[in-house]
Amino acid sequence: MSQPSDTIDQLTKSQAARRQRVVEAALELGAEGGYDAVQMRDVAARANVALGTIYRYFSSKDHLLAAALVEWARDLERRVTVRPPRGRTTADRVVDVLRRATRAMELEPKLSAAVVTALSSNDLQVAQCQREVGTIMGRIQGLAFPSDFEPELQARITQALGHVWFSSLVGWVNGWVGIAQTGDELDSAAHLMLDQFG
Repeated sequence: MSQPSDTIDQLTKSQAARRQRVVEAALELGAEGGYDAVQMRDVAARANVALGTIYRYFSSKDHLLAAALVEWARDLERRVTVRPPRGRTTADRVVDVLRRATRAMELEPKLSAAVVTALSSNDLQVAQCQREVGTIMGRIQGLAFPSDFEPELQARITQALGHVWFSSLVGWVNGWVGIAQTGDELDSAAHLMLDQFG
């Protein structure tokens, strides 16, 4: 499959609207039936676009679902910016952010399973989305840190917590652990890394 020819910032207004309809259709189908329900022909029909149009923007189903997760992460960032993390310590505030993210995914279990499955793909476009989600989640967690926290150390901690979060989500969507255990693992990891800083 050829790579998408346009990046988001190069799209015209009408192209961006079509791309957004495709993403929303994939989110709806994923929420209704999970990963297997997101078939490109069904996405095209629901978004009212030609099948070829989808491949102009997305290299694969996994890329489409991963791009949808990027949008979800951006929306989470907007919400956390409006309602900043709460907690007495840095660890408490980081846990607040990650638990809020996990609760949001818990509300849409089939869709969450679909996007986590997609993120495990070896599609190069998915890898780009993975990096983008990681960057956004790093910024979101960054809102929980004091302004004088050492930037390089903060980046390493947020990256490590991002890995714990993703692996916990993989365990949850595969039925290995419950959603409560996912939150507990995040809580434990955050406190192990951050309690020494107060």
